[in-house]
Amino acid sequence: MSSYRIFYSPYYYADIGEGHVFPIKKFELVRDKLLAEETLSSSEIVEPQPAEIEDVLLIHTKDYVSRLRGGTLTAKEVRKLGLPWSQSLVRRSFLATSGTINAAKHALETGVSSNLAGGTHHAFPDRGEGFCVLNDVAVAVRVLQRENLAEKFLIVDCDVHQGNGTAFIFKDDQSVFTFSIHGAKNYPLFKEISNLDIELPDKTSDKEYLETLNEALPRVFLHNPDIVFYLGGADPFEQDKLGRLGLTIEGLRARDKTVLKFAKQREVPIVTVMSGGYALDINDTVEIHCNTIRAVKEIFAESQTQNAFA
Repeated sequence: MSSYRIFYSPYYYADIGEGHVFPIKKFELVRDKLLAEETLSSSEIVEPQPAEIEDVLLIHTKDYVSRLRGGTLTAKEVRKLGLPWSQSLVRRSFLATSGTINAAKHALETGVSSNLAGGTHHAFPDRGEGFCVLNDVAVAVRVLQRENLAEKFLIVDCDVHQGNGTAFIFKDDQSVFTFSIHGAKNYPLFKEISNLDIELPDKTSDKEYLETLNEALPRVFLHNPDIVFYLGGADPFEQDKLGRLGLTIEGLRARDKTVLKFAKQREVPIVTVMSGGYALDINDTVEIHCNTIRAVKEIFAESQTQNAFA
């Protein structure tokens, strides 16, 4: 896969304090593990620059972005965000957004690309929520629209929590199909309306999940997207602290393969982003995220020479 590129920055890390439920070290640990086992080579990793302000403003309000950058969010806004404000948090949010923008552009050229962060789907235009500061996928969609690089978009959100910010942002945009498969009794309490929402009961098993996903994908691909954004959240895992579902590591890898194969078979470029993951043992979260990249390598290995769909 000589043309595969994955976007990562050491500044995806931010100081959020020891003991926070959000495993901020996972980004570095995933990168290190993939390199150590030689799933990735250093030449495949590209470090993004921070997203341009004008790109972020395609989604987010000027007031929110200004106060986010200046550190003047209200205490209530910071509580809703769930992360302590810092310059490093702002930096990582702009870098992760850029990583998804760049991965989207690269996927359009080669068939597949990844960001070792992103999937921050709870961010709304005027605020952050649920550990999500900026909505990277939404910004990437708007950038591709502005630059006339794609016309129809599909977001396949397999994080255990509904992508409420993303659903809200694109509710009136017929060019973007939002699909969220998530836990019914989980955050957010008040959910937005995606183009397709599938709510799963607590303890949903691998078999039930994969059957439901396989039934849904043909429906959502009827949108005939030019590109797919895949949020491969690690939090449907049975031992996730915030999950409530019952998927195993093997089941989540099968989920990744299902989505990736579906896109490849239909010759639709796909971008993978990490989204959430809060396992009792951080090594399980890391393994689940690594499996997404391993699945990319396995499924696209034969087709990716110069262009996956040439």
